[in-house]
Amino acid sequence: MRLGLVLGEAAQGLRRNVAMVISVVLVTFISLTFVGAAILLQMQIVQMKGYWYDRAQVAIYLCTSFDTTGNCSSAEATPDQIAAVKAQLESATLKPYIKHFQIETHAEAYKNFKQQFAGSPLVAFTTPASLNESYRVTLNDPNKDAAIVIEDTKGLAGVQDVEDQRAYLDQIFSVLNAASLTAIGLAVLMLIAAVLLIATTIRLSAFSRRREIGIMRLVGASNRYIQTPFILEGVFAALIGSVLAGGAIVAIVQFFVKDYLGSPTVLGSATTLIGPADAWVVFPILVALGALLASLSAGAAISRYLKV
Repeated sequence: MRLGLVLGEAAQGLRRNVAMVISVVLVTFISLTFVGAAILLQMQIVQMKGYWYDRAQVAIYLCTSFDTTGNCSSAEATPDQIAAVKAQLESATLKPYIKHFQIETHAEAYKNFKQQFAGSPLVAFTTPASLNESYRVTLNDPNKDAAIVIEDTKGLAGVQDVEDQRAYLDQIFSVLNAASLTAIGLAVLMLIAAVLLIATTIRLSAFSRRREIGIMRLVGASNRYIQTPFILEGVFAALIGSVLAGGAIVAIVQFFVKDYLGSPTVLGSATTLIGPADAWVVFPILVALGALLASLSAGAAISRYLKV
């Protein structure tokens, strides 16, 4: 097989179907951008889980004079009750599971509340006494130890409630996973559209050159020689779209995730974020996926013209 002739045939086919080639490039670009975004979102979720789950605490909320739930009866937790909770956390039963703990006072809770709800009218109606004092417990292994700490402290006098903060994280990650699945669903639909468009383009190209294909068969050209230029047409168009999609993914991570979300005024050091290195890992995956789908769809499309 002469490479020059094959490449020449492929180039000629691309020139004949410029509009369809542009369509393939655009559809491949959009679909693979969704694929890349879905992959990066999953990578971000994994990073965030590793970062936040290790920092997730068990919060032991103490009674205020307003509480009637838990072990409260509209009375502030007494110093003796607070000391009993501390003693339980330091006991031989729980100490092996606890990395460290600290108490958050009314004043500290109010300060954090004002920072969290800055600009909200809630701040004007909230007083330090209305916010629970709490023990913030950091565990050695949150996955295994949280249930033990909750079970041993929830029934203590003066305790209003005990919460595993990972429950809030699970809600956030559920939303992120739903967004990731949505991106994957859209990507699959767009990839199907790209495959069908590539197949249609190759069929049109083959139909317009059916006489040439017939002559090549009469002079003994092999099926491989006949179909290779058509496959190259689809692969070339898909590769352009794949490279554009990879470039878009790298640009999104660099300028939006790293420069914008990673700035001190937005997320700063609040969590770990994916970086350009992660985008460059995804780049070859998109290029390989685009080439694979194009070669398979083009090969299937041209096969009907190779039958005797």
